Amino acid sequence: MTATHCAKLLLAGLCCTAATQGTVAEEARSLRLGHFPNITHAQALYAKAGGHFEKKLGIPVKWSSFNAGPTAIEALFTDAIDASFIGPGPAINGFIRSRGEKFVIIAGVASGGAGLVLRKGTGIKDEKDFGEATIATPQLGNTQDIAARIWFTERGYRFREKGGTLTLLALSNPDQLTLFKKGEIQGAWTVEPWLARLEIECGGELFLDEKSLWPDGRYATTVLIISREFLASNLELTRNLLRALVEVTQQINESKIEAAKILNAQLKKETGKFLADAVIAKALDRVEFTWDPVASSLRKSAESAHRIGFLRKAPDLKGVFQLEALNEVLKEKNLPAVAE
Repeated sequence: MTATHCAKLLLAGLCCTAATQGTVAEEARSLRLGHFPNITHAQALYAKAGGHFEKKLGIPVKWSSFNAGPTAIEALFTDAIDASFIGPGPAINGFIRSRGEKFVIIAGVASGGAGLVLRKGTGIKDEKDFGEATIATPQLGNTQDIAARIWFTERGYRFREKGGTLTLLALSNPDQLTLFKKGEIQGAWTVEPWLARLEIECGGELFLDEKSLWPDGRYATTVLIISREFLASNLELTRNLLRALVEVTQQINESKIEAAKILNAQLKKETGKFLADAVIAKALDRVEFTWDPVASSLRKSAESAHRIGFLRKAPDLKGVFQLEALNEVLKEKNLPAVAE
């Protein structure tokens, strides 16, 4: 029985046999880890640049880069990766699709750093002016796409695919930048560093910072998920991954100027382009790097997605968080525990 077959059986609500356990044990010789080349995934970029995770785990890390969360979820479902940095939207959808059987959230990564940027000259002055606008999001069903759908629906807009006039257009972040420059879209709801790039490189204006929508301005932008199979068979490796995550987060927060150099060099490797100093400085300033998954925001997002009809059934997120290992690590480091 292949690992892919086992993953399909899990999605059907069946149990994998000992053959899967053998596969997991073999894969524990390395960790297959997903991430995106975004500032909201800074710990992944920083750790990848310096080999921090490999040093702590004692095994190779096989990195996979994605543009947005739904693609990363599919990779996890087909056993192509063991864990991933990911936005809460796809994490919610994936957890519901697999009836909670495929993965869990074991830590937070980032809060903030998302919002809506508009081109100058669109005539959009307030939330009543979007009319027939076209607004880009990174991918259908990704965290920013869901956030945009909730925000516009709550303000009475109907989307073109449902007979309305407002268009949400799924575009990769680089394509957003291109069409923004050409004037073919009115704006983009996205994450850093793309917000700052649209502002500085394209003359865009930040219309809405998502922080303004949340209590104390805190909401999950990125979390860390891991396969239940991998977690069950590799608990100490998981603890070491979390130890490394906490340490890398502390290093970034201690010196964002130094972190900016490391992150920029890694982004150059992954995207082929250095960011302007002003771009990366603005991007880092908007993001809170944290191991706290800000669980309340994830639950609220799920409820809102159901309320507007994006999720057909009321979301059952029981068991989506497994924070015991994280809290053990935090206790070792004399840091406060995080709550579900």
